[in-house]
Formats: sequence, C-alpha cells, structure tokens
Amino acid sequence: MSDDAQWVADPEPQLRVTDGFRLETTPTDTHPGFTGGKVEGRRALADTADRLADLQERLFAASRAAGDERRVLLVLQGMDTAGKGGIIKHVVGSVDPQGVQLAAFKAPTEEELAHDFLWRIRREVPGPGMIGVFDRSHYEDVLIGRVRRLASPEELERRYGAIVEFESELTAAGVTIVKVMLHVSRDEQKARLMKRLERPDKHWKFNSGDIDEREQWPKYQEAYQAVLERTSTEAAPWYVVPADHKWYPRLAVASLLIGALESMRLEWPVADFDVAAELARLTAS
Repeated sequence: MSDDAQWVADPEPQLRVTDGFRLETTPTDTHPGFTGGKVEGRRALADTADRLADLQERLFAASRAAGDERRVLLVLQGMDTAGKGGIIKHVVGSVDPQGVQLAAFKAPTEEELAHDFLWRIRREVPGPGMIGVFDRSHYEDVLIGRVRRLASPEELERRYGAIVEFESELTAAGVTIVKVMLHVSRDEQKARLMKRLERPDKHWKFNSGDIDEREQWPKYQEAYQAVLERTSTEAAPWYVVPADHKWYPRLAVASLLIGALESMRLEWPVADFDVAAELARLTAS
C-alpha cells in the first residue's frame, strides 16, 4: 500500500467481499481508506508508480534468473464505462511492458464456442514472472450467460463450480489472483456514455450495444451478486471497488497489486558469477 499520508486504512479488507456482502447496498461514490480527493488521489497514484515498477521487475527477474514460477493475474470486471481501460493505462501502464500480458475478451468466436468456456481463458493465463491482466474474463460467461439466458440454470451452476476449481488450480501453480469488480452507478454510467456521444474524439469508444446492455441493469446487478457470492474464495477473493470517481479505483487497484506483490517477499536474484572478477575484467577491457 502507498505510504502517502492520505491513506488512513488499508483498503484491502474494506474492499474484499465477505459473507453477507450485498452489492445493492454498497456505495459507488466513496473512497474507502483514503481521506483525500481527486488531486490527492492522483498525487498518491503517481507516488505508487516507482514501487509498483520495482516489484514488477523483481518478479520478472526472479522468473528469468532463478526459475521462479510465481505470477500475478489481475481480473477486471464491471459494467461498460466502469474504468477498466483507465486502470490498464494509468496503473498497469506504469510498469515495464515486457512484464505484462494483457488479454481482452470479447464475444467468443466460432472456434472458441466449439470448446468449453474456459478453453480460451486457459490460453491467456500469464506465464511465470508476468503480471497478467484480463480486461473482462471468464466471468462474462456467467454474467451475460445469465442476463441474456445464453446458458441454462444447470449450466450456470456448472460454470460457477468450474471457475472456482480453475482458480484453485491457478493459485496452486503460483498464480496470485486479484479480482476487481468496478462498481459504478447507473447515473454515472449514463453521464460517461453521454460524454462519448458529445465529444468527437470519444465517438470511437461508443458502442450502441452499451445502451442495450444498460437496459438490463437490474439483471446485471443480480448476476454480479451471484458471481460474488459463488466465486469469492479465500484463495481468490473478489474486491468491489467504488468507481464513480475515476481516480479512486486506479489508486485502489495499484494498492491491491502492490500488496499482492509485497506478500511474495520478492528478492533480487543472486548473481551466479563472480561479480568482482567480472568487474575487474570489464575495468581492464
């Protein structure tokens, strides 16, 4: 977590989904653990960049020089305009791109539909030393599947179980999973979609399908509640992050990533050569 004075409490336990969690009563416009506002939040985010970059480089170096199998997977879910892209740009973008593996899951192709829903997901699991990012994920198959009735209740139940088992396999293989649901209000989403229509430089981001999905808002909230209840585990918990203020989820996710990396107690790999001898050789060359 950032050492900025505006952090008064670790956001991790405040954002983590626990028994009895209700999405419908969770605010979308707060900033748990942080007392500052937009200006302070942006400053605090900038202060985290060096720490996050250092930890990411340690993770990458450990895999390349010492064969360390550990890696991190950041799963980003949320309604359209919730801020997934901003987190990728402003948080993940602060680390060395060679240590990042990004996968953006769209509607499945015919080839993907011919396999189990996790088939395409398994192909994008980050390799050792990487920070993987899923911009949407395997959870689309239980969210849209439920809202649009693309899967039967029995199949949805199977998928919840398959997801929990899949994530358990990942954590056993050295993957630290950080699952974030960006919780934006319906009013804020409307305002953000309106900006996309009012600004020519944002037209490329607008999709008329976003309005179609917006009309299903209550059903999506129910679908997210089911996901949070069924798939938030000790090994792979969900974090619900208020997202009406764009600066806060960026800061909170940076803090969650730093916490996950710090828990690994990463050390720089020890040189497997005689440093003094090589230094002498270089000096004499």
